[in-house]
Amino acid sequence: MVRTPWTVQFMAQEEEVAVLRRRVREHLGNWGLRDLVDEAQLCVSELVANVITHVGAGTPTTLAVLMNGTFLRIEVHDPDTRALPALVAADVESEGGRGMTLVDAITDRWGVKLLAERKVTWCELATGLPSPGDQDGGPRVMRAEAVLDLYGAAGSKLGSRLGRLSITEGEEAAIFLITDLLHWLRAHGRDADDVLDRAQMRFETQVSEVSS
Repeated sequence: MVRTPWTVQFMAQEEEVAVLRRRVREHLGNWGLRDLVDEAQLCVSELVANVITHVGAGTPTTLAVLMNGTFLRIEVHDPDTRALPALVAADVESEGGRGMTLVDAITDRWGVKLLAERKVTWCELATGLPSPGDQDGGPRVMRAEAVLDLYGAAGSKLGSRLGRLSITEGEEAAIFLITDLLHWLRAHGRDADDVLDRAQMRFETQVSEVSS
């Protein structure tokens, strides 16, 4: 099934939330992801409410819903790069402050990406869908992505909650990671070329096993 990404631009107003929730339900139904409707609708409600509360009612905002591998990704774009969402330890009598805590509780990961003229607050939900062509390599790919996420986020002001990197960003993070590992090997008196050769041989063997 082709799940084409969709976006909608709107003004962040409370009355828009019900419309957005309905559209999310319709799209996920068409995508065969009805079991994620409740969680996705809650995420949309909280992310939009966060814009209304901390950026301002009437802010031009964009909602994007797409697939990121086997994860359902929900993004809310707004023009304020200063008001960053954060987890707040709200007490039981607080009327607000629980939005991102709820998102954190029901999603597999979430984060914020700062761009030149806007920020993107996103979250992802695991769909349980199989990864195309990812058989025996599945756990290895997942481990690599987890390492690259952490490595790519190192030194960022947003910490490791930046979440899964894009393919281009992941490639750059992989290059830096491999380079640092080569320095580590050299510092410990190991032959970096020998290690690279052994790693390449192991990789080719594993790919051959999956393809056979």
